Amino acid sequence: MGANSSSTADIASNDYLKRLAGTESISENDPFWNQLLSFTFTTPTNGADTRLLEEATLPISKLLIENNPCTGNLQALVKVFLNRTNELKISAECQDQLFIWQAHNALFIIRCLLKTFVSQMPEEELLFNFTYQERAPLTYGSEPEDLLEGLICSLVHLIIEMPLLDITYSILLESVTTLLVLLSYQLFQKEIIRESVIYNYLMQGQCLQNTSRTVKTLLYNFIRQEKCPPQGTQIFEQTSVGNGLLYGLASGVASGLWTVLTMGGVGSKPAPQEETSSPLANRSLLLLLVLSNLSSMPNRPNPYRQSIMSFKNTQDNTAIPSPTPHSFQINFNSLYTALYEQQKSDQATLLLYTLLHQNPNVRTYVLARTDVENLVLPILEILYHVEKRNSHHVYMALIILLILTEEDSFNRSVHEVILKNITWYAERVLTEISLGSLLILVVIRTVQYNMTRTRDKYLHTNCLAALANMSAQFRSLHQYAAQRIISLFALLSKKHNKVLEQATQSLSGSVNAEENSPIPDHAQDLTVIEEVIRMMLEIINSCISSSLHHNPNLVYALLYKRDLFEQFRTHPSFQDVMQNLDMVISFFSHRLEQAGADLSVERVLEVIKQGAVALPKDKLKKFPELKFKYVEEDQPEEFFVPYVWSLAYNSTVELYWNPQQVQLFTMDSG
Repeated sequence: MGANSSSTADIASNDYLKRLAGTESISENDPFWNQLLSFTFTTPTNGADTRLLEEATLPISKLLIENNPCTGNLQALVKVFLNRTNELKISAECQDQLFIWQAHNALFIIRCLLKTFVSQMPEEELLFNFTYQERAPLTYGSEPEDLLEGLICSLVHLIIEMPLLDITYSILLESVTTLLVLLSYQLFQKEIIRESVIYNYLMQGQCLQNTSRTVKTLLYNFIRQEKCPPQGTQIFEQTSVGNGLLYGLASGVASGLWTVLTMGGVGSKPAPQEETSSPLANRSLLLLLVLSNLSSMPNRPNPYRQSIMSFKNTQDNTAIPSPTPHSFQINFNSLYTALYEQQKSDQATLLLYTLLHQNPNVRTYVLARTDVENLVLPILEILYHVEKRNSHHVYMALIILLILTEEDSFNRSVHEVILKNITWYAERVLTEISLGSLLILVVIRTVQYNMTRTRDKYLHTNCLAALANMSAQFRSLHQYAAQRIISLFALLSKKHNKVLEQATQSLSGSVNAEENSPIPDHAQDLTVIEEVIRMMLEIINSCISSSLHHNPNLVYALLYKRDLFEQFRTHPSFQDVMQNLDMVISFFSHRLEQAGADLSVERVLEVIKQGAVALPKDKLKKFPELKFKYVEEDQPEEFFVPYVWSLAYNSTVELYWNPQQVQLFTMDSG
């Protein structure tokens, strides 16, 4: 660092950095700072190089940790940065690139140092390192200024005030990143942090009044998906100035800091991230998710969560002022477009879940859209590629579907949208299918995958709940979707018989077993499988009770596999729900017998359609409507906080966190 271009290898031996970390106090007015901040540095663009940067800066950072309580050089550096931030907006308007460049360099060094400080010391010690105050002779008792709060508020102010231009991109990205670093204390704690001075600064201090603008700006950064300025952009010609400082940005800060790749997702099957396209959008979204998941306290509700729950559409002129604090308006059309275009990333899916679950204005808007397929198709593709996604991403996609299927209008509209050539669906060529039938196919495939692989009851329950919510509005089911519904029931039936046989054998074998030998809990397995079978029967029953005449393909599939249902007719757990299925199977079987033998598929469907009109519906037993509503678990932060930080850990290659220090989640989770 200093008056030349720098590389990772030079950092540990850099004279300017060694002086910064050394035993000599440096005044904030010392010319040293201009020399220190006049560097170009190509930031690493892959995980290996990022780790090298971390290891190269560690000795300098540790030396500063040792000496800063006596020198106050960290505070001096922060003051140098804060003094410059007051001029940054004017510098951007005046295209003063040199001033912005040096301010960026100051923040880059602060962020690198803070990252080590946060990972090496508790918050109380960090605060102590920010409260050093050089006292003039004979002055006592003056209170030290709170530099840490000043830095945090300055970063927030910079994010919301600084216009997004090519020359400001890097410092805006660095501001968002530095806030993430300060909040990363959570990574090094197993328990969810409830009390934190940094949280208080953001949720109660001077930052509180800027809550709505902060949320709005971070959302707009996500919406805009502003790409990095081009690699190799020449911001300055490399020249030597009178005082010997080198202001060369060519292939340095301007290009290097903006090229960011990814490290994959937590777990053995990392989700591919795409921060390369717009690191500012990705980092802004991560910061927004972290802020909205900070712990609320009885006397301190999370204002960022309040803001996310209440913002409205700019095009909604009828919107009455919200009584909820920190509300604002934003263009919902732009937000909707960004949401469906970015669904390949975990964080975009998590944002969509958050908005649908917590903000009724967004949910109402989404459900009123006439192009709902744009949003639903990317969600279905996530579920379809379940084996390539981490489990958290799959859960979020599934819960989004469950929330959408709570609305009858959605359940009707998906069957009216006809899709052509779904290329990612590999099991069968689907030249034409309704969105509703495709949704059913993908959810059933997820259930089948779960049965053979993960065997997660929670996943089962949510899949079947979504199908149950839709069942009364099934319309014109594609023949393949109808077949898959019955095929899933066949798979469940086969599994039921296998578990029943195992339970019987276990029971007879336990009589002769040794006293202390463990007995497999087949009874519990049997209970679970019977619950799932019951739910599948209720889904089929709901469809034939409410919309049989709209679904001849389902009746056809039911008749084709009628023998499957025989064993459940007299089963005490299924007798009631089997009554309607029995009646429908008997009614149509009789009509087909009357129609003659060796009927073609077309003729069978014709008989079914005619029979559907003649079926005496008053003889069908009435059941309560199947309706399931998603309810968040108690203490949702126990799930969401580790999840959000796992995304930050994975998708910001500029931030290498030593996996051995991370306590919040395990490396094979997700």
